[in-house]
Parts: sequence; structure tokens; C-alpha cells
Amino acid sequence: MTINKGDKAPDFTLHSSDRKKVSLSDHRGKNVVLLFFPLAFTGVCTAELCSVRDDMSEYEALDAEVFGISIDTVMVLDKFKEEQGYNFTLLSDFNKEVCRSYGSYYDEFVLGMKGVAKRSAFVIDKEGVIKYAEVLDNAGEQPDFEAVKSTLNDLN
Repeated sequence: MTINKGDKAPDFTLHSSDRKKVSLSDHRGKNVVLLFFPLAFTGVCTAELCSVRDDMSEYEALDAEVFGISIDTVMVLDKFKEEQGYNFTLLSDFNKEVCRSYGSYYDEFVLGMKGVAKRSAFVIDKEGVIKYAEVLDNAGEQPDFEAVKSTLNDLN
């Protein structure tokens, strides 16, 4: 499945790194940034999420809530968040349902791994509509965060 700008964002409920249920629909009325990433503790994923952490005041000023989503367990994400000091919510898509519904899914990844989230960025407006969608086939690349911020700015 491919998600495009203008589509209704698929709703989901996942567990956060602190083991709380988080539903996308509970964040209506706020702009949301979803960042799918392949695996915790890897170089590019760590760099990507650290850049978001360091720019969090910009996302807050743009009235956006940020969620990082991977197939890692909540325990792994909790340790990752603690070690890196992330100031946004990490969600476990261990069953790989949400990354599939957003078209952010590698059938085959490196080292023979199967079923890993593709690095992706989505901006969802206050009504639950996708306003920006970027799914990267190359896991070594990072999303265009300037385009993400520009989209958020246009929503305000």
C-alpha cells in the first residue's frame, strides 16, 4: 500500500517505549510527524533521531507532535530513548502492521533480515490528512527535514 499527500492517515494504536498505548486518532487537533526508522541503535537511525531531538523546539513551535516508529520491542526502544535522551515518543510496531499500512516496509533488508520499517516521514494535519509523505528506499538516506518543517509551517 502506498500513502500519498491528501490521503486520510491510517489510524493505529501502538505501545510506546514506556508501555502506554498511543493512538493516532487521540492526537487529532494537532499536527503530527511520523518518522518510521529501520532499527534502534544503528548509525543512520541514531543520527536521524538525534537531529529531531536537537530541533524539538522547532517542532513544538510548529505545533507538531513527533513519533518515531520502528519494529523494535518496547524494551529496546526504552533503552534507545534513555541512552540518546530523545524528547519525543518512540512507538513499537513489532507486529509490522503500521509500517505496512503506510507503505514503509522492506520485505528484505540487510543481513537477511525480513520485515523492517523503511525510513519514512509523514506530516499529518489536525484533521488527520497526510500533507507530506516521503518513503526512502535507501536506508542510508535521511528524510528531508526542511521539507517536513516547511509543510508544518504552511499548516500554521
